[in-house]
Amino acid sequence: MTKTLTILGLESSCDDTAAAVVRQPEGARPEILSSVVFGQTELHSAFGGVVPEIAARAHAEKLDICVRDALADSGLALKDMDAVAVTAGPGLIGGVMSGVMCAKGIAAATGLPLVGVNHLAGHALTPRLTDGTAYPYLMLLVSGGHCQYLLVRGPEDFTRLGGTIDDAPGEAFDKTARLLGLPQPGGPAVQAEAESGDPERFRFPRPLLDRPDCNLSFSGLKTALMRMRDQIAAEKGGLTRQDRADLCAGFQAAVVDTLAEKTRRAIRLYLEEQPARPTVAVAGGVAANTAIRTALEIVCAEAGAAFTAPPLRLCTDNAAMIAYAGLERFKSGARDELDLTARPRWPLDQSSPALIGSGRKGAKA
Repeated sequence: MTKTLTILGLESSCDDTAAAVVRQPEGARPEILSSVVFGQTELHSAFGGVVPEIAARAHAEKLDICVRDALADSGLALKDMDAVAVTAGPGLIGGVMSGVMCAKGIAAATGLPLVGVNHLAGHALTPRLTDGTAYPYLMLLVSGGHCQYLLVRGPEDFTRLGGTIDDAPGEAFDKTARLLGLPQPGGPAVQAEAESGDPERFRFPRPLLDRPDCNLSFSGLKTALMRMRDQIAAEKGGLTRQDRADLCAGFQAAVVDTLAEKTRRAIRLYLEEQPARPTVAVAGGVAANTAIRTALEIVCAEAGAAFTAPPLRLCTDNAAMIAYAGLERFKSGARDELDLTARPRWPLDQSSPALIGSGRKGAKA
């Protein structure tokens, strides 16, 4: 008899409160039955970034509503679920705790198995949810707080080939937006401004391209933009709209070129393991940037690798990816008890040394 698994997923690691229901019959492709996301952009807009305390409070207020709406949209009830999956880290600890406590309450009240999910694994496994991508594949996980190249061999088997040693690209986009007086989130704002800019006017550095590895750095790029902004403002008494557009275009071009070249290097390492039918995937919020997607498609075509990227709605944080990652863990026999702990830090690759270093809460990356 074919076993169909139906999983309720919860996500609350940063500033999106989400719930979703994903179903997968044995031997068939998974299906997203519902996906509900409550964003918090308006709550944080006056502060130029996400305020953890505000985010945690909003999650606590919205999680039960998200669950209710996700179940209603799917046409199912809690009794129809096989398990409840929840982001247990990494992320803003208040938000992660809100989700974990909500999932524990559901599990305790219904007897459903509880499955804790690494938020990064949710992004990394998205190509299997959307395209049925076979293991192993190369993943560029590029988001607001993370950037790393991963060899994905299984639902809990990740090898990091490289990553950021400081700011993630999403952080750099957000900081650039703040420096130029653009709204948050910075990624879409900078991309929109860059469309009318000249990417050749300001030639910003392409960090770490002089090193042969796959590691990245974006902090200095942001600093270079700030200095150029200050120089223009001092010379002209301020920035024109065209100055701002050209700065955005130059900044985005530097990010695109850096990611393209580092991806070429990561592909070469990946091909040593997977010479036949290689697939390169990109996921995370910054994967919504069309210039980055276009550059990665070109790089993959040059290398003879297939390229896949999730639809834009699954690039940013969502619970469908958490439900699916939980489904894969559940199928492998993973279960968590009601003492499941919320974790602010949780590297996917547990064996590689941390790129950014460790504190008392554990490795950062």
